[in-house]
Order: sequence, then C-alpha cells, then structure tokens
Amino acid sequence: MSDDPRLGMSVTHRRYVPYSHAHYGGNLVDGAYVLAMFGDVATELCIRTDGDEGLFAGYDDVAFRAPVMGGDVLEATATVTRVGTRSRGVAFEARVVCRAEPERGASSASVLAEPLVVTSATGTVVVPG
Repeated sequence: MSDDPRLGMSVTHRRYVPYSHAHYGGNLVDGAYVLAMFGDVATELCIRTDGDEGLFAGYDDVAFRAPVMGGDVLEATATVTRVGTRSRGVAFEARVVCRAEPERGASSASVLAEPLVVTSATGTVVVPG
C-alpha cells in the first residue's frame, strides 16, 4: 500500500505549557504531558485519514530526549508511517519552539533558533474496518 494517500500524512498541534503543570524541581514537567499531546494529535490524524477518532493500541518505543518545562511552547507532530487494514503505524515527535527565560524577567521568553526535540515515539492506532 505504498501509494496509499494516507501514508506520510502529518498533523501538528502547538500548545503553551502552563507553569501549573510543572511537578518537579527546576520547573520540570512530567513525560505524561507530552504523551497526552501525542494522544490528541493521533486523534486528529485518525479523523483526517479515516473519518474516526480511532483508538490508541500502544507505543512501540518512547524516548525522552530533553526536559519540558513550564513556560515552554511545545509542538507535537504525528505522521502516518504504515497503513494496514485497520491499523496505522504512527511516528511522533515533540519539540520545544519557545522557552521561558525567567533570569531576564518574570515574563521573559524567546523563540528558539532551532526547535529542541524533547520526545520521540512510535506507536499503533486502530480504526474501524
């Protein structure tokens, strides 16, 4: 099914990470925050590819590569990598595109010159047949 038009389709969501989601010292946010974003972006991807919200069957791999912090602007992308009869392979990547700079002032922040990849994953979603 390499000519399937769903193959390679991507969806990206962008979200501000509130300081209220920081759970750990140093203003760190737990990894579950990014996994929830992956679930949301996978849902939209399933709607666009198959007209159904689908169900997340599981992750094959998750790698937490860098910290997510309160005050970040985070984007998550899901891309279809495999199209089966009812299952879809999906690659995920989360990147920080803006980060707070409290050392410059309480509300200071900047756009990163290069997005910082914080989490990557692969997984499978299932849609009705």
